[in-house]
Amino acid sequence: MERSGPSEATGSDASGPDPQLAVTMGFTGFGKKARTFDLEAMFEQTRRTAVERSRKTLEAREKEEEMSREKELRQNEDIEPTSSRSNVVRDCSKSSSRDTSSSESEESSDSSDDELIGPPLPPKMVGKPVNFMDEDILGALPPPLNEEEEAEEEEEEEEEEENPVHKIPDSHEITLKHGTKTVSALGLDPSGARLVTGGYDYDVKFWDFAGMDAAFKAFRSLQPCECHQIKSLQYSNTGDMILVVSGSSQAKVIDRDGFEVMECIKGDQYIVDMANTKGHTAMLHTGSWHPKIKGEFMTCSNDATVRTWEVENPKKQKSVFKPRTMQGKKVIPTTCTYSRDGNLIAAACQNGSIQIWDRNLTVHPKFHYKQAHDSGTDTSCVTFSYDGNVLASRGGDDSLKLWDIRQFNKPLFSASGLPTMFPMTDCCFSPDDKLIVTGTSVQRGCGSGKLVFFERRTFQRVYEIDITDASVVRCLWHPKLNQIMVGTGNGLAKVYYDPNKSQRGAKLCVVKTQRKAKQAETLTQDYIITPHALPMFREPRQRSTRKQLEKDRLDPLKSHKPEPPVAGPGRGGRVGTHGGTLSSYIVKNIALDKTDDSNPREAILRHAKAAEDNPYWVSPAYSKTQPKTMFAQVESDDEEAKNEPEWKKRKI
Repeated sequence: MERSGPSEATGSDASGPDPQLAVTMGFTGFGKKARTFDLEAMFEQTRRTAVERSRKTLEAREKEEEMSREKELRQNEDIEPTSSRSNVVRDCSKSSSRDTSSSESEESSDSSDDELIGPPLPPKMVGKPVNFMDEDILGALPPPLNEEEEAEEEEEEEEEEENPVHKIPDSHEITLKHGTKTVSALGLDPSGARLVTGGYDYDVKFWDFAGMDAAFKAFRSLQPCECHQIKSLQYSNTGDMILVVSGSSQAKVIDRDGFEVMECIKGDQYIVDMANTKGHTAMLHTGSWHPKIKGEFMTCSNDATVRTWEVENPKKQKSVFKPRTMQGKKVIPTTCTYSRDGNLIAAACQNGSIQIWDRNLTVHPKFHYKQAHDSGTDTSCVTFSYDGNVLASRGGDDSLKLWDIRQFNKPLFSASGLPTMFPMTDCCFSPDDKLIVTGTSVQRGCGSGKLVFFERRTFQRVYEIDITDASVVRCLWHPKLNQIMVGTGNGLAKVYYDPNKSQRGAKLCVVKTQRKAKQAETLTQDYIITPHALPMFREPRQRSTRKQLEKDRLDPLKSHKPEPPVAGPGRGGRVGTHGGTLSSYIVKNIALDKTDDSNPREAILRHAKAAEDNPYWVSPAYSKTQPKTMFAQVESDDEEAKNEPEWKKRKI
């Protein structure tokens, strides 16, 4: 195709295009002929070039192969001349056949030029399956495994992956001695660096895994709630605050070092509607932090309310949830928790019901199952799974039940025969959501408390761990550390871990050697040695103070330190002399105050008539020494003194 320029159409000379037209149209090049391209000729030229190159490469390969074969033949002739001749004949026949095949392939390639675009396959790959490893193998391949062995290994690996029991970290344990009374609260910060324990002895102890050695001693101990038992301890989702719930009506928030951040206000107990007062008016049961919102937490109490709070506003609760029976009567919540996303609030009550509210709607519960556990028993724990669809409840009727939030009309599974004697017995999910863990209680001297594991999918009792000869109250399975913390009824906190499956935590303090305790320096009695005394009368001189201290330490009488008297409201689980309650204060200051401010003479003469009628004590005693009483004379003297004039009295 040819295009004529506008100069020809307008009749201008062939010297050049009109510059005005170029400016008007916006581009130049008028009057030149357009180039034409023959695509078929270009493709044909490209194909021929490719075929020529492929032929040259094939010829070079064949020459290299022939040279290598000649070298091999020469080596074989030196070793076996007879066999080499036959090999030469065979090689010649092969080369001739290869030449013929190559010539045929060239002819076929010339004949099929229209079909072949790329280079043809080399001759030894024609008619054979392509195996790119023929020339690249550097060594012999290993022998193939037996198919049965491979299948068995795959099955074993699948079983290990599917069986969640193998992931339980229970090969090693350490024991932290909290005290002598029940460990009723456990808390572990999100990073797994610090553990807090609380008990019936009012103490809260701090344990730092990175700072502890093999002695396993707490670095701080305090009593944040004076003479109240600790019910619950929980770190916030940021790890900088700890929620302390005790037997009082006021929850506290302390920081990582134990200093108080805030204390909830106490409500007015004389108000009928608990929604109109600013705080709890009765003993608390438990508390929980919001998993998403910083500074928000929740508590439940014996005043039949569940309240949410903010750390910045301790003078009034944020919202109030009031559990009710089906007849609309008050019912006491025994435990409460947030869902994993923080949108739901679940509480278990003393009538055996489980009620779940939307966090933003405080009036009516979203789900209400009235007979989750036996009525009159304290459900000790409710907890959500990590996926948020399943709720586990640990009942005071010695049972553990599993509920689906999406179909909250009946339990998915139920397990019985799990005795509990504490109102805070725990249950929790494993980090992979495949197991559920709870503890069992025992009477003293009647066996050992156990940690029982259930599979979530089938609810089979798949594993047990004997903890100690006391009840298992608290259990906590940290998802980052993959370690299990247990609180027992004899004052111990145990940490279970596996060196291969667990991380940090207890593994940090086990490897540290115990520091040697420094001997106390005491003043010893100086021995007076008189000069020129006979050796038989000399007292043996004490050689070492340290050895004498070690002997005294082994002596049970000398090393026993008596317990000091309790001063104040009481500590260490012992009640003080006067207690710390209002009634004890009244008894101390009012009820025991028996001072008599009346006239002592009148108080004695009150019994004069009874003594005169029945002279049993006074008259027989003075019948011989003072037969005539002096009381009448004293009375007469008093009467005379009254009758005397005023001037005589002044003179006297």
